[in-house]
Amino acid sequence: MALCTAVSAPAAADGGAAPAKPTIVLVHGAFADASSWNGVAERLERRGYTVIAPANPLRGLYSDSTYIASVLDSIKGPIVLAGHSYGGAVISTAAAGNPRVKSLVYVAAQVPDVGESGMSLSARFPSELGTATRTVPYRAGGGVSGTDIYVKRDKVYPVFAACLPERQANLLGVTQRPAATTAFSEKARVAAWKTIPSWALVSRQDKTINPDQERFEAKRAHSHTVEINSCHVSLIADPEAVSDLVLQAATAGESTRRPALAGTGATHDTRSETAFTGIAVASVVAGAGAVLAGRRLRRRAD
Repeated sequence: MALCTAVSAPAAADGGAAPAKPTIVLVHGAFADASSWNGVAERLERRGYTVIAPANPLRGLYSDSTYIASVLDSIKGPIVLAGHSYGGAVISTAAAGNPRVKSLVYVAAQVPDVGESGMSLSARFPSELGTATRTVPYRAGGGVSGTDIYVKRDKVYPVFAACLPERQANLLGVTQRPAATTAFSEKARVAAWKTIPSWALVSRQDKTINPDQERFEAKRAHSHTVEINSCHVSLIADPEAVSDLVLQAATAGESTRRPALAGTGATHDTRSETAFTGIAVASVVAGAGAVLAGRRLRRRAD
């Protein structure tokens, strides 16, 4: 019995070991901030995941993706990386060459290929955002200057957030964070979705990014795709659907490993049973031999 336990215990330990849960990183898009992920983050944390929603600088694709890549470098273990809207372009660059990023999730997002930009994609798939923005010059330290893009206040509700109550949508207009024009004009130099499995959510009522663009990108990336009846800010309007998709991406690695672990456990169990049977048979044989030897000794004594 002791030998049986020694053989089977390591198998049980191996078979029962669960893969480490990934850290989920949520990257917001233009005209928004990290609080747009609040409903999604709350649901993911209830499921036991560590969630980080960093501030996307919105200063340009190259600088933004470099910053998000540095956030990823500070995280230990596997990562699931999700991006909304322009955040999709950022994660496609930030994840490139990082083996710890196991899944990408695109939520009503831009998903450019190498050589594409947000502007080139929107030119191919026009949306109402094209006439709903205004530009404002800005200055920064060191003589840096550029141009910011805002959504016009009277267009935030109909174009950006029509699936929210109008009062809530208007508040988003008050607190919106502008994106520099370079966020949309800079062309992607890499495309992480070519090597990392991806999931995509298409918002059928999206007037900021054309739903046909979202479908095209998802098909091109071979993403696991769902469609919902929501506007551009589906992560706020329907956090349940968005968090469900992120969970699919987070658990995909576990589901592909579990059958192998289960098979390994079963093999060990079978070997343990065989070892136990061999020990039992040997014990019976040894016992029978002892009985026969005892009888022979008694006969000689008589």
